[in-house]
Amino acid sequence: MTTLLAIGTRKGLWLATTDDRRTWQLSEPHLLMHEVPAVALDTRGGRTRLLVGTRSEHWGPTVVRSDDLGATWQEPDHGAIRFPDDTDAALERVWQIRPDAAERPGVVWAGCEPISVWRSTDGGEHFDLVRGLWDHPHRSEWGAGYGGAAAHTVLPSPVDDTVHVAMSTGGVYRSDDGGATWAPRNTGISAYFMPGPEPEFGQCVHKVARDAEDPRRLYAQNHHGVYRSDDAGDTWHSIAEGLPSDFGFAVLADPRTGGRVWVVPLVADAERVPPGGRLAVHRSDDAGRTWTTCGDGLPDGHWNAVLRDAACVDDDDPTGVYLGSRSGEVWASRDGGDGFVRVADGLPDVLCVRAARLP
Repeated sequence: MTTLLAIGTRKGLWLATTDDRRTWQLSEPHLLMHEVPAVALDTRGGRTRLLVGTRSEHWGPTVVRSDDLGATWQEPDHGAIRFPDDTDAALERVWQIRPDAAERPGVVWAGCEPISVWRSTDGGEHFDLVRGLWDHPHRSEWGAGYGGAAAHTVLPSPVDDTVHVAMSTGGVYRSDDGGATWAPRNTGISAYFMPGPEPEFGQCVHKVARDAEDPRRLYAQNHHGVYRSDDAGDTWHSIAEGLPSDFGFAVLADPRTGGRVWVVPLVADAERVPPGGRLAVHRSDDAGRTWTTCGDGLPDGHWNAVLRDAACVDDDDPTGVYLGSRSGEVWASRDGGDGFVRVADGLPDVLCVRAARLP
């Protein structure tokens, strides 16, 4: 079976394929000179659709799609994402594209800048603004992280109408009614950079992932802090003990095995490099109670960061783990992160990676 790895960079998209997850074939660039901060591989319904959030300095941001692995690309005449006239806003960047569960075919979510969430019911061809979040009374107080105002995580529940969104900055919000209403869910997550006691919202959460077996269990990589929630975000507690640092961007949950999670620590917010220049992933098989350092094949002397969406997992058995660096290098593991092989180097700054087995 063929595995497809999509690599979004500061200057275009590359597609890598493999039949054994050991040797890879890398395509020529697609969408060259377009920034690609978001990619989704939608394999529901027995076909593969690439959904790509792009941003051109000349043409601006949009979502394009391909149903033939990049041979051709389509987008609506006036763009897939357009703010309604009464919002007095314009799309600046697409940070996240997330197909919903198989039981909701055609539904695709997007997280964008300015901070907003969008929902498509036609497979990502057109999106509607989720007004419940856009009209939230907290919105005027949400801010921008170092990379921009990012709604970078959208997690629809596979079992009910719950949806979690994480933003930088703003924290975690949850809807229990499919996006109609939203409430902050940040109790226990640090916002040390803000004065006074921990606030209800305003945290700089970098990424959130959902456990494979318990949909109410979530993992969060914060701007300093690694957390787990066992009650769908109502409360969070630290699981950073045993890690070399509690700072980083990516957090991944195994789609097949409950309690298995990965993070990629960096030294600190003021020193965004791997500890000692040794790039590594840290894996927990007990929901963050203990951690194991792994990553044979990843480089020493690596003084670059793995960004929040530049890490992903596939749904194969054993689970594959993928990393892309701001150095333009990409690595793949076919054994849960124990060992990695290099997929590509010499690419532009890697912003996102996504992997899937082709139907």
